[in-house]
Amino acid sequence: MIRTNLSTRPFYNERAVRTWLLVAAVIVALATIFNITRVLRYSRSDTELAGQASRDEASANELRQQAFRLRATVDPRQIDFASNEARQANDLIDRRTFSWTELFNLFETTLPDDVRITSVRPQIDKDRGIVLNVTVVSRSNEDVRSFMDRLAETGAFPAVQPLEEHTDDAGMWQTSLEAVYAPSGTKPAAVGAARR
Repeated sequence: MIRTNLSTRPFYNERAVRTWLLVAAVIVALATIFNITRVLRYSRSDTELAGQASRDEASANELRQQAFRLRATVDPRQIDFASNEARQANDLIDRRTFSWTELFNLFETTLPDDVRITSVRPQIDKDRGIVLNVTVVSRSNEDVRSFMDRLAETGAFPAVQPLEEHTDDAGMWQTSLEAVYAPSGTKPAAVGAARR
């Protein structure tokens, strides 16, 4: 058996190599076309976005200048005057919503037999809401404590504390109380501010 190649020109399978090279060239050409279209699309989009950004920046500058001109025409005294007027209107509204009947009904249900109320002064506190200064007269300090506990149990008085206690010439306890009052019609924000 002869194992040598006797042909002068050996046979190579060039068709398979050419086919693979052609497939590779087509893939490279398709990838190149895809990349070129993407680059063109993104550059067009980038140009549009840059134009939009410059238009938006110009609009923002124009609005800033307009706001500056408007601020220059506003008189600070007019702003202060309008602010004071609004504050007074809000105070009047707060006073209008205060119900003496509801307050005295609460006092009637919580007042012990040996305690008398001699004065009630409501005030509007910006942070706490309605604050009552209540002066009571009682036979003992325990009666006043009982009254304070009963007020707190109603839920309408989130904070009750004595300010001053002393006995008068007749031997009666005279106590000044401060109570934050959150009636049922009070807005929750005011109640929350009162509980701080």
